[in-house]
Amino acid sequence: MEILLAIILGGLFGFVLERAQASDPDKIIGMLTLRDLHLMKAIFSAIGISSLLLFSGIALGLIEISHLSIKAMYPGVLLGGALLGLGWALAGFCPGTGIVAAGRGRKDAWFFLLGGLVGAWIFTLQFAFLEQTGIFEPWFGGKATLVDTGAKGTTALLEGKGMLVLALVLGLIMLVIAKLLPLRPGQKQEP
Repeated sequence: MEILLAIILGGLFGFVLERAQASDPDKIIGMLTLRDLHLMKAIFSAIGISSLLLFSGIALGLIEISHLSIKAMYPGVLLGGALLGLGWALAGFCPGTGIVAAGRGRKDAWFFLLGGLVGAWIFTLQFAFLEQTGIFEPWFGGKATLVDTGAKGTTALLEGKGMLVLALVLGLIMLVIAKLLPLRPGQKQEP
C-alpha cells in the first residue's frame, strides 16, 4: 500500500512540477537570474500552502508530528546544498525537475540524471575518507527544529501553542510574498 501511495503522490508531484513549468531549464535559469519570477511565485505558494496544511493538521491532531523526519545540521549539509545549488544553476534542473524533464523526453535531462548518479557513486567511494574529516559531525547539538516534534534527540526552538501559531504565520507570509511578487522584475502588480 505504501508503494502505491508513493507512486500516486510522486505522479501528482511530477504533474504539478510540469504544470508550474519547473522542468523547463529556461524558467529555472530565469528565476535564478531574477528575470522571470513565475516559478519563484509558484515555489513561495507551495511552501505557504503546504506549511498551512501541515501545521493545521498537526494542530487538529490529524498528523502525528513524531513521524516527520528531522535531519541533523552538519558541515556536509552546507557543502552538499552549495553543490546542489551550483548544479541547479548550471544545468537548469534539480533532481525532481530533471526526472520530470527526462519523462518529457529532454535529452539534456537524461545527461543531468546520469551525471547525478555518477556523482552519487563517486561520493559513496569517497565516503570513508570524508567521514574522517569530520564533515558529518553535527552542529547545534544535532537535530534542531522550529517546532517540538517529540522525536528523541531533537531540540525545539519553540514549544507549546506558540510554535504552531508561528508556523502558520510563516506559511501566510509565504503566500503574501507569492502574491506580491511580479511575474517579471519591474512589472506592475495586477490588482
